[in-house]
Amino acid sequence: MFAIVEASGRQFQLEAGRFVDVDLTDGKEGDQYVFESVLMLVDGDKSTVGKPFIDGAKVECKILGHGKNKKIIVYHMKPKKGTRKKQGHRQHYTRILIESIKLNDKVLAESKGDSKAPKPQAEPKKEVKAKADKKEAKPKAAEKPKAKKKAE
Repeated sequence: MFAIVEASGRQFQLEAGRFVDVDLTDGKEGDQYVFESVLMLVDGDKSTVGKPFIDGAKVECKILGHGKNKKIIVYHMKPKKGTRKKQGHRQHYTRILIESIKLNDKVLAESKGDSKAPKPQAEPKKEVKAKADKKEAKPKAAEKPKAKKKAE
């Protein structure tokens, strides 16, 4: 089961339990985010196409965080004119986890991981005590004195 939605002038194919990077949004980490402009729903052989959008369809998501993409270099040059301009750009994005796909408040697909369940507590790290009995340096084999050259 997946949905095709429109956001930021682009179309995204979304599946429950996966994440997608969209253009930067105003929400904070952990907030809910909803895609209401659903263009198409596909469930195996059965598909529903909107005209242009499907009424009552929405995709509920959770904001995981914000970040920046890899830097791209924009270089302008006009040959024989001596004009050169080099700029770098990093596009900001928001990473979103798809929790469920709904049609008229009926859940069609839901992520397998239950985000409401308590997370298991991590065991506290054990402190490593500095060993007082450090390994003693092994005595090296008796070194032979180097032979001296006789001056004649």
